Amino acid sequence: MRSMKDMSVLITGGGSGIGEEAARYYAENGAKVTICGRREEKIRAVAQSIGPLCTWVVADVTKTADLKKIVTHCVEHGGGIDALISNAGNMLRRSIGDWTEESLIDIFHTNVVAGMLLSQEALPHLVQRKGCIIFIGSVYTQRAFPGAAPYAATKGALEALVKVLASEVGPKGVRVGAVRPGAVLTEINERSGDFTHEEAAARLESMANQHVLGRTGTAREIAEGIAYLTCAEWVTGDVLAIDGGLGLGVTI
Repeated sequence: MRSMKDMSVLITGGGSGIGEEAARYYAENGAKVTICGRREEKIRAVAQSIGPLCTWVVADVTKTADLKKIVTHCVEHGGGIDALISNAGNMLRRSIGDWTEESLIDIFHTNVVAGMLLSQEALPHLVQRKGCIIFIGSVYTQRAFPGAAPYAATKGALEALVKVLASEVGPKGVRVGAVRPGAVLTEINERSGDFTHEEAAARLESMANQHVLGRTGTAREIAEGIAYLTCAEWVTGDVLAIDGGLGLGVTI
């Protein structure tokens, strides 16, 4: 297993939830972390609370012009890039009658295309360090949640991407993987306007008994899985389920 100490790790969507917790976990283990996000106050506060091992850059991953800025900032902070954690994403809950071309293109751009283009921008640096790219999948690819087809489709695309991209960049020494979280409380449903924080928390708690292990997960548990994939030097092309058994589909 590779050590996290002195790794240079780039995390998109690092201002909250899984991205924030991953940043904290890597820094606790000695990595040099670069987080990016659109909300300056949020990402600055997170970086400052983590300490000097973490730096931040205001950027929107859906804007092509920002991708080079993100990569440059990470290279300046960490001397290169050992791991790209493509975590930034949004939720779209719409039944089929309410889909629009604009909303579907937007969610695919944010959740899929942006991470692909950032991977392209970061690849030369990842090749130099024999690094890795980690995407964030979802249990929505394993369980059917009515009204969430657009979001599930983007996560299915990412999980398919992992295998093909791993086969393409593997000969260059770069690994690709994804984690597939179960029910974990983050801000994604609040940002999309679907639920308040209290509603989102209550909804997740109501799902606890659908997990074989009897509870929902934490962002720290997802961060640990992400870190495992970045350190496991003979693992590539895999999607690691970290879902407490939710994806098993056990009927209660």
